[in-house]
Amino acid sequence: MKGTSIAVLAALSLSGAALADDSVSQPTFRTLITTPEVIEGMTSDAAGNLYVPARATGDCPVYRVNIANPVRTVVGVIPGPCSPSGLAFGPDGQLYVTQTDRIYRFVPNAANPPTATVFATGVPGTNGVAFDWNGNLWTGDGTTGQGRVWRISTDGVATEVFRIPPMANEVNLNAAGVGGIGRDVRSLPPGTITVTPTTRNALNNLGSQPLVANGLQFFKGDLVIADTARGAMWKVSVNKDSTPNIHTGCDVTFTANTLCMDHVAVQHPLLEGADGFVFDEQGNMWVDANERNAVLVVDRKGGVTELFRNPVNAALLRNEGPLETPTSPVIVGNRFCTANSDGNRRDNSPSTAGEIGGPGQDKGKISCMDEPTKARGLALPVTQQK
Repeated sequence: MKGTSIAVLAALSLSGAALADDSVSQPTFRTLITTPEVIEGMTSDAAGNLYVPARATGDCPVYRVNIANPVRTVVGVIPGPCSPSGLAFGPDGQLYVTQTDRIYRFVPNAANPPTATVFATGVPGTNGVAFDWNGNLWTGDGTTGQGRVWRISTDGVATEVFRIPPMANEVNLNAAGVGGIGRDVRSLPPGTITVTPTTRNALNNLGSQPLVANGLQFFKGDLVIADTARGAMWKVSVNKDSTPNIHTGCDVTFTANTLCMDHVAVQHPLLEGADGFVFDEQGNMWVDANERNAVLVVDRKGGVTELFRNPVNAALLRNEGPLETPTSPVIVGNRFCTANSDGNRRDNSPSTAGEIGGPGQDKGKISCMDEPTKARGLALPVTQQK
């Protein structure tokens, strides 16, 4: 499959939004490069380079890959043990990388790759990264499921500013911490159900997806956060001084800084599994729905279109690619690319199929759409003025 262009089965049909060229109804994706380790986050620079942090058993390398000449070059190292996720360039030219409960930073250097140093701590589950116009870094709490969003000042002080409502509150807990009221979203597999003519009840309790504060990005003064579990995008207006305008207090069973539901910008079944996303210059959101092996586009009016989803194979599975758990997209000029982490859940299970993840195969890859996007990516670095 490596280096092969694979056609999309679903046509693009989003009225009123500038997406791919009008002649493109069946976009194709091609593997740009594979990586020995699993990768998740990805960012880019103005010179057409992509940057991805790898998850290694020791120190974790950060690779630079030029789109026009795709070769892996180590430009920095995250000290182990490590499992980095998101990354972005700051206004100071340093690359900021999230790692478990802290954020590292370094200046990329191919000739002498530096070891990253700690910029901020106290952000458990930190995942996506975005900078505002004052140089503050914003991040969410990822797989901890609490929905926390932090603003980190230029001197590395983290402040929790609000929460996306978690899938369940913390009331009705027993001594073991079991309880809560809400619901649990589960991915099949690894979750298992019993399918009969009358039921599809759970057989085990695996596959829980509590992540509600995943990728996040700014666009014209608004902070948008991807909600993986609900298949939603939340939006918060942020003032010139970096304080958020938030509506809270609608459900007293959650913490006092929990957003009300009127902050939901869009929710749609196609957005289930939404992970990383990126804005183009016209304000359309290009979203990786990682659990569905799909790429979605949300236009400025909230319309949702499935641009691409893996075709099914003979076994009616969608795990052979070209996408293998897409996680972090970028648009460089008119080129759309995404990192793939090959997670073993939902549409990508079993993950040993496809181009990566099987015996003797690499574990991660970058895929790019062959067709140019009509709306260009935002100018870099993305630190917009309010």
